[in-house]
Amino acid sequence: MTDRMIVSATINGEPLEFLADQRDSLLEALRERIGLTGTKEGCNDGNCGACSVLMDGRLVNSCLVMAAEVEGADVTTVEGLATEDGLIPLQQAFLEEAALQCGICTPGFLVASKALLDANPNPTEYEARYWLAGNLCRCTGYDKIIRAVLKAAEA
Repeated sequence: MTDRMIVSATINGEPLEFLADQRDSLLEALRERIGLTGTKEGCNDGNCGACSVLMDGRLVNSCLVMAAEVEGADVTTVEGLATEDGLIPLQQAFLEEAALQCGICTPGFLVASKALLDANPNPTEYEARYWLAGNLCRCTGYDKIIRAVLKAAEA
């Protein structure tokens, strides 16, 4: 009996098969099996949001999703946000507003912010703060991040 399985999913718009241990989280599979290291491990218990990804359009903490659960799913990581033309307005706003420092939380904030803007293209500051409450940053405070999200919403 083997502890490994083949998982088929669409990752950042590309059909992909990868080999995963039955106990692998999606976070581990993304980083260690697939080589997408943009998604960060912070707490590994669903409390910090650093590992946020979109799974079938829904914001999830990849540390809490088993790799086997993504069979047939569509997963978007921070690497999948940019387009062939370059950065999306949200990423550009993060740069312009200096909404990052050490970078550990940034991928999760970007993915969570993308989910927010997909669900609510014109959020208030309160709505943005509430939506992003599941993402923790130890460096910037949150004002620059919120300004970047609101700026992206204007674009």
